[in-house]
Amino acid sequence: MTTAQVCIMISIILYIGIVITIGLLFSKKNQSTDDFYLGGRKLGPLVTAMSAEASDMSSWLLMGLPGVAYFSGIAEASWTAIGLAIGTYFNWLIVAKRIRRYSQKANNAITLPDFFANRYRDKSKLLLLISAVVIVIFFIPYTASGFVACGKLFSNLFGVDYFPAMLVSALVIAAYTALGGFLAASTTDFIQSIVMSIALIIVLGFGISVAGGFDAVIANAKEMTGYLSLTATHNVHTGEVGSYNALTIASTLAWGLGYFGMPHILLRFMAINDDKKIKLSRRVATVWVVISLGIAVLIGIIGYSMSLEGAIPMFESNSAAENIIVQISRTLSDYGVIFAFIAGIILAGILACTMSTADSQLLAASSSISHNIVSGVFGKKSSPKTSVIIARITLVVISIIGIFLAGNPDSSVFDIVSFAWAGFGAAFGPVVLFALFWRRSNRYGALAGMISGGVMVFVWKYLIAPIGGIWAIYELLPAFIVACIAIVAVSLLTPAPSKEITDEFDEVKAMK
Repeated sequence: MTTAQVCIMISIILYIGIVITIGLLFSKKNQSTDDFYLGGRKLGPLVTAMSAEASDMSSWLLMGLPGVAYFSGIAEASWTAIGLAIGTYFNWLIVAKRIRRYSQKANNAITLPDFFANRYRDKSKLLLLISAVVIVIFFIPYTASGFVACGKLFSNLFGVDYFPAMLVSALVIAAYTALGGFLAASTTDFIQSIVMSIALIIVLGFGISVAGGFDAVIANAKEMTGYLSLTATHNVHTGEVGSYNALTIASTLAWGLGYFGMPHILLRFMAINDDKKIKLSRRVATVWVVISLGIAVLIGIIGYSMSLEGAIPMFESNSAAENIIVQISRTLSDYGVIFAFIAGIILAGILACTMSTADSQLLAASSSISHNIVSGVFGKKSSPKTSVIIARITLVVISIIGIFLAGNPDSSVFDIVSFAWAGFGAAFGPVVLFALFWRRSNRYGALAGMISGGVMVFVWKYLIAPIGGIWAIYELLPAFIVACIAIVAVSLLTPAPSKEITDEFDEVKAMK
């Protein structure tokens, strides 16, 4: 192992030591599942804002998004970023305060399935069961994408085999999350958002310098037809130019719709200690997201110029291009010991964005099984202490399943995340919006929307999109529309909600 690699390893070990210490510090504060899964609704505005966005911006922020921009130009990456920025703002603007109040009013719901079941007084427990199953179906592969990112990081950096590198990373994430629960995850996410920001800024500055300056970066990009166009794509490997039409743009912007159904983000809204401070959280979160996404796309463009200069390899696939920041960090580490430690901070940033999402996903998936299915559906009651133990065991089991799914090193982080994002956005997004804002919606409509949205994601992805042409669009948009239609149609065709339900809705709506 070279001196540079040793310095990088020390930086990463120090970072991992910090997050595990946080897990240990918070482990004693988890006296109940309410503490373990929602932190007792004690999050401050800054921690809420930054932990929500750090848990949102998974490994694809520093790997997937720059990789897409590098390999095919700015169209897909930019429209995705714009959709996410818009979605972030409106999620905070219209959903955050209402779901914080409604979840507490609806029998103090501590998970998203709890909220659905309590909101509609679903005594059949079908809403609880199906929403919990949806979370498990889409969160386990989503978590696996984080493990894949970690495996790629350490494998490329230190020349070790992919699987043991991925395994060690997964065990660290599972360890501090199982120990500290929601408070540990949220606190580490806050720290990780800072590390991610530092990493992005360092990579941006160093990359421009090595590539010959910003003018050289733009000049190199302009030489490729469609590379800097928002209506075209350019395959760096083959030179093929493709179109990016209005329908494709609309479906890519639909990434923003996914926010309304993301359990790990909605839980942050439910956990904030003072809903009057949500405006501050919204401003902080939106500014951070816009800047981070913009820099990530720009890094992809800069990376291409660095490849032309010979500073980093020329990547031949989108999956390979996801290692762009890893390669930039290795180049930086060659400049001396101090720069090697700085490179370690950058790589800790990749680890941070992976951990910040994976820990939240593990908690959400764990709560779906231990709290919603075992306790809620099957009625297996236990003491608060035993419930926390069951929650931790469940989290570890889910981590093991995620490790098996992450066994393929050629998996694309961006592709896995985009599919899981569509699943949650379509299955939960419409249900959340109608539950919060439509008085006439009922449990039958919620069930119909949840099932139709989730199923349509699979149908469109694997049966319709492969047809090509106008059908080859991001599955979230058509699935979201289908779910909305199902909620409205089924709610109107079935009995209206009871007075108890509508009175509660009116009470929440009247809150100032």
